[in-house]
Amino acid sequence: MTIRQSDLTNAAYGRTQRGFSAKRYGQPSAFLSHSHKDERLALGLQQMLVAQGWDIYIDWQDQQMPDQPDAETAMRIKRAIIGADWFLFLATENSTASRWCPWEIGYADGEKPLNRIAVVPTTDANGSFYGNEYLRLYSRIDTANSGGLALFDTKNQGIWVRSL
Repeated sequence: MTIRQSDLTNAAYGRTQRGFSAKRYGQPSAFLSHSHKDERLALGLQQMLVAQGWDIYIDWQDQQMPDQPDAETAMRIKRAIIGADWFLFLATENSTASRWCPWEIGYADGEKPLNRIAVVPTTDANGSFYGNEYLRLYSRIDTANSGGLALFDTKNQGIWVRSL
């Protein structure tokens, strides 16, 4: 299964918390790589993961991020990627075509252990699946058959997201 973009959009409308907060003990944190064109989908995924006890960093929620992308933007993104426990790549048509998202996952690949990088594949309303071939190198966060979110490693063994 993959996460439907409509489910992410619906979750975004039910938001109760926003932004990266002070990390609680044992709470996983993640940098969410996504296209800014997919703001609503990113908010929905953030909401779904926050409900599972995660703390999710989204760059445009960072008050100290420059208004226009520049070298400082890249440095802040690098620090956020390194500082988070996980790197998540929201795979959509927009993110795979983005200039920043492939750079971010490439940077994360060089800085984070492979088992701390996960792709979140999505399908759109037409049933189109998004994710380039290289994204299949990483674990994925997906909808489990019994509902809820799970992390599936490259051998397709799942662990509940709440348990990570």
